[in-house]
Amino acid sequence: MMLNLIDKIGDWNPQLFRELKGRLKFFNVAIAVATSLLLQLVVFLYQLREFPDDRYSLDGTYCRSTQVYQQQQNQALQQLDQSIIANFNDLGSNNFCPQNQIDWQLWWRNHWEYIFLTFCVIFVFTLLVAGTYLLINDLAKEETRGTLNFIRLSPQSETSILTGKLLGVPSLIYLILLVAVPFHLWAGLSAEIAFSYILSYYAILGASCVFFYSAALLLGLFSRSFSGFQPWLGSGLVLLFLFMTMVLASSNNTLNNSNAWFRLFNPWDVTNYLFPNLFHLSDGSPLTNWQFFYLPLGTSVVSVVGFHLLNFGLCSYGIFQALKRSFRNPQASIISKEQSYLLVAFCQLMMWGFAVQIGLNNERWDERVGGNLVLLAVYNLVLILSLIVVLSPHRQDVQDWARYQHQGVSSRKNLWQDLVSAEKSPALVAIAINLTIVTIPWLVWISLTSVFDANDGQTWLSNDIDRFKVLLAIALSISLIMIYATVAQLILLLKTPKRFFWAIGTLGAAMFLPPMILQFLDISSSKYPTVWLFSTFPWAAIEYSGATTIFMALLAELSVLTLLNFQLTRRVRLVGESATKALLAGR
Repeated sequence: MMLNLIDKIGDWNPQLFRELKGRLKFFNVAIAVATSLLLQLVVFLYQLREFPDDRYSLDGTYCRSTQVYQQQQNQALQQLDQSIIANFNDLGSNNFCPQNQIDWQLWWRNHWEYIFLTFCVIFVFTLLVAGTYLLINDLAKEETRGTLNFIRLSPQSETSILTGKLLGVPSLIYLILLVAVPFHLWAGLSAEIAFSYILSYYAILGASCVFFYSAALLLGLFSRSFSGFQPWLGSGLVLLFLFMTMVLASSNNTLNNSNAWFRLFNPWDVTNYLFPNLFHLSDGSPLTNWQFFYLPLGTSVVSVVGFHLLNFGLCSYGIFQALKRSFRNPQASIISKEQSYLLVAFCQLMMWGFAVQIGLNNERWDERVGGNLVLLAVYNLVLILSLIVVLSPHRQDVQDWARYQHQGVSSRKNLWQDLVSAEKSPALVAIAINLTIVTIPWLVWISLTSVFDANDGQTWLSNDIDRFKVLLAIALSISLIMIYATVAQLILLLKTPKRFFWAIGTLGAAMFLPPMILQFLDISSSKYPTVWLFSTFPWAAIEYSGATTIFMALLAELSVLTLLNFQLTRRVRLVGESATKALLAGR
């Protein structure tokens, strides 16, 4: 019967058939089922260690006589009769609750809930950590044996192959948990947990698996330089993420800032929202006050679960598109330029959506956003720098593109189209477009309100000069990032081996060394603001610099950017000329 089922699966998805046939052998299935049953038995017996016996304390939680005992003790305290009080204390410590006075129904309900919540935690760690390890390890083995290239050349579609990997590689993990699902479901219903809440938890868990497994496959495709270490790296990162987010979810941290979006990728917050006894938070789940552009998402289970599923679905779809793009051609960039525009726009929507919330203590909306400026700036800086690394083409790609430009195949109109969307063209125009998308929400916010300074409770953008200074500072940051992008592209055009690592090292040194040196030399932004305007963090010197000084710093950076772009244009032209001459000589 099992073989017939696998054969039918093979007609639908040959890759899934290949994965299941290699894993669902009798011995492996028997071990998986035995492991699941043993785990269920251990969890059940562990909860029975607190089973009330004939020596159950009179003042125990589940003893019905406890209320009578406490009332009589309170009466004795009111009469201040020390002898009676001593007798009652002795009665509570030496006598035990009668078996007919134990609330068995409450005891079983609570302990079924403990069993249910224990399996909720086990399911998350087992599926996400173990599944991630198996997927990355499978890709590493395929790469080592050389079979991954044969899979790439197969007539199957990328979707069919990747879906087969996602469903087939962790199949034994699925089997272990599927055997435990009936017991888990029985425990939840016995604990009087709503069936819809249990199904919501399963939906969140499934969406989490799709997201993390897709990310694991993407990491496996691009971490071949780590040799056999990549499975441990990927699963270790997932384990660290789960532990860190579990600590955050159990510490009653609020979700009224841009960090709320990243909290969406962990299953703990929504699990605690569905089952409040998971972490026993005194103020309830932070998701109850959750907002997105003032929309009260936390007021309904449907909106909370639905938004989590929507976020997982969109992000998983994006990762899957990157997987399909990179699977056939590992040398291609993870995402295209057009996809990067959508990615940046989506990130701005999510980060600003959680920044615009009704704050505490009657804070205005501009004050609430003002408290998120640092987070927004840091996240966007990381995002743009990552895109510089991903989108900047290497020497051979630019050479192929520049050869056609040198031969006059493309017109000026096509040149701009290539710079905006072509795969092998330099990425500076694409980076500039992404920076424009990042800047638009900032400009809208500045035009509608004043920037709130949380340190002294005063607005420091209260007049046109201050507003002009902030606009200049934004332009200063944009020009600095464009300089980084140009330098990275110039390094990638060199003939030097390992130029990718040279580009990353140069960017890292240009970003972090200047502020570190300034801090080491005790050059503060308040005393020497002009120096800090040319560092990676010019915002630290805005308050202490005049508009004229900021404008002059901007002109200096624009001059450097112009010179670098002249050099880049010349280098690309020379690369195209050399490629054309080599092609003609070969003929």
